[in-house]
Amino acid sequence: SHPNDAALLDLIHQIKIATGHNGTFEEISGYRSPKTNANLHSIRNGVAKGSLHMQGKAIDIRMSGFYTRQLHKAAKKLARGGVGYYQKSNFIHVDTGRVRYW
Repeated sequence: SHPNDAALLDLIHQIKIATGHNGTFEEISGYRSPKTNANLHSIRNGVAKGSLHMQGKAIDIRMSGFYTRQLHKAAKKLARGGVGYYQKSNFIHVDTGRVRYW
């Protein structure tokens, strides 16, 4: 276990407010140990070697009853960190690092 960045929790709350939707978030991936991250990096494209997941500063989520594409747009509009959209897996990544999109 590892503490989450308080700014990440604030960001998730702001995303929910921005959507105006009462759905619940489903966490796909939160904190990852360096060992887990290294394993994922070795078998999957898109897993960063120095992922912010290892610092408790990133989370992969979807929201029940809400289109993931729209969730991605809402998170990007906030411009408070990294936001990625994984259409095939139906989730978005948000983090409290520098502002960037994919």
